[in-house]
Amino acid sequence: MEAHRSEFAVVKMCSALEVSSSGFYKWLKAELSQQEARKASVLERIAHHFQDSKQRYGSPKLTAMLRKEGFTVTERTVSNYMQELGLRSCVSRKFNVQTTDSNHEDPIAPNLLNQQFHVTEPNRVW
Repeated sequence: MEAHRSEFAVVKMCSALEVSSSGFYKWLKAELSQQEARKASVLERIAHHFQDSKQRYGSPKLTAMLRKEGFTVTERTVSNYMQELGLRSCVSRKFNVQTTDSNHEDPIAPNLLNQQFHVTEPNRVW
């Protein structure tokens, strides 16, 4: 209703939406409660730390960071706030080099092909 005040009369919008005009004006002048103000500040800090961590930190690490800043929040609350903001952590796996261990006691398969890649007929060498 606030966005369309310049186009339509407030009284007509209130009657169409079945809301009292006094309730609309009371809502318009209302201040944020302490809980809403605290939630807004926590949401802002979650978004900041999430972007600062290159979108990698999830709710456990963000909860720890918020607690260091002095907020008393639970991991579940941070998780719910992240869902509300549409944030989801993207964890990349650590690169793990896999090499062949050539110093082992296992039997080595014989080289039957013996580097002869040219064959006379198909399905002869496997």
